[in-house]
Amino acid sequence: MENGLAHEESAFINFRRYVPDPKEHGFRWVDIKQLRLSAESVDDRGLLAELIGHEQFRDDYAGGGVLPDGPRHGPYWLRLITPDLYEPISQEKAEQILREWMDPLWDVPTELEEDLQQEVFARLFAADGIYYLSELGDDAIHVWGRVHDYFHEFVLIDRSAGRITLIVAADD
Repeated sequence: MENGLAHEESAFINFRRYVPDPKEHGFRWVDIKQLRLSAESVDDRGLLAELIGHEQFRDDYAGGGVLPDGPRHGPYWLRLITPDLYEPISQEKAEQILREWMDPLWDVPTELEEDLQQEVFARLFAADGIYYLSELGDDAIHVWGRVHDYFHEFVLIDRSAGRITLIVAADD
């Protein structure tokens, strides 16, 4: 268990699987990383700090996967991400952000909606706390970090299940 968190499982929802034409939302995807909390888990800010320090957080989300010594997290330099950059938001606000990112005018295929419900929304609605990574600004973006048009990151804390879930919804 690293920093009090143990990686349990990951899931990846690639919209291309459901939408054959990439022009129709085919470049969007959701990455879900679930970690187990230790019995002596700390407050939410402490958990965010543990997550930031975990090797699963070192993912550039651009095809390289998790790099244990990697300097990047998504489009950002890892060294510039702190727990204070995460703002607490409601379940309703988190769902709104995700639905708007997906496109409220788009008729989401049934199978995709079912997978999103199971992997994302069910976890979202079970969470005790939801944190959203604020925009870090241009100085925090690494040299090729603009590969994503959108990058939405949520951290879900579910103390009753003893889990913290990192959800990244983006496109490329």
